[in-house]
Amino acid sequence: MRFALRLLVVALIVGGTIGYFLPDLRPNSAEGQVHFRICATSTRVNCVVDGDTIWYSGKKIRIEDIDAPEISNPKCAYEEALGQRAKRRLLELLNAGAFQVVYTGGRDKDRYERLLRVIQRDGQSLGEILVAEGLARRWDGARRSWC
Repeated sequence: MRFALRLLVVALIVGGTIGYFLPDLRPNSAEGQVHFRICATSTRVNCVVDGDTIWYSGKKIRIEDIDAPEISNPKCAYEEALGQRAKRRLLELLNAGAFQVVYTGGRDKDRYERLLRVIQRDGQSLGEILVAEGLARRWDGARRSWC
């Protein structure tokens, strides 16, 4: 009996601790649509940083299934221009309706402490839309030049 009680206490503590560290990222709903904007100030709640990074509900998320061109340190003018297009298109996609933030079961965060998630609408990855439109490529773990 004492062992079972101890086990229950440990389970409650561990379960509560895990729940505390898991991000609360609820999908948009039709009645509570979140409006995104381009990140332009130090206050970042629901905004788009670039073609593969957003802030949603105050959490920084790296869209894990794609790689978009860099806009903060581009290697050439083409990369910067394509990155700006990807950022604007991602903004449009996010504001087009309800979506889901999906944890795929792999790594939770990247080396910059961004949550790694897939953004989906009706089962389709918004990242895959960017790939199909030539604004991103599938992330395969390798950094390649856009120039």
